[in-house]
Amino acid sequence: MTSQTPEAQPRRSRALLSRETSRLLIVDMQSKLLPAMRDGDRALDRCVRLVDAARLLGIPAEATEQYPQGLGPTDEALSGRLPEGAAKRRFSAGGLLPWMSLPNEDGRHQVVVAGIEAHVCVLQTALDLIAAGFDVHVPADAVASRNEDDLRIALARLSAEGATVTGSESVLFEWCETSEAAEFKAISRMVTGR
Repeated sequence: MTSQTPEAQPRRSRALLSRETSRLLIVDMQSKLLPAMRDGDRALDRCVRLVDAARLLGIPAEATEQYPQGLGPTDEALSGRLPEGAAKRRFSAGGLLPWMSLPNEDGRHQVVVAGIEAHVCVLQTALDLIAAGFDVHVPADAVASRNEDDLRIALARLSAEGATVTGSESVLFEWCETSEAAEFKAISRMVTGR
């Protein structure tokens, strides 16, 4: 007679996201900017999913706003789900939020960066976070630019500079880690819509 033992807990790769070591940063998802973005609606939908999953899993999530006096606030689909966006004039948000200068102080060395525009504010923020010692993950379906070439070039450059270019669904399931997690069904519904 053999006894059944629980599935062994293998050591996870450092390349995988974890709810304990991650943060989410939504960059400049402002109502006045979104209509000009190619696939802006898809990026907004994926950002909403990321924020909802982060809240469910206890992952800190924050937003930035580029010159909100002129470009308006964060889109209403996100604004009620996030703390008020940190206003900025620089394209990079690097150093804007207190945790950005303390990459390992609270053990959250991974930052998922999503938003617009991929080739300007997202790219510059991600590169500054990498330079500060963070592991940066950019879900390609949760970023947008006005034109396809800029988006493609930005994702290639981010990858070449050490960011992990991924998809929002991968982020959600890496954060969840196992189908035995209490949040798994809710995460699955976010992805499937059922």
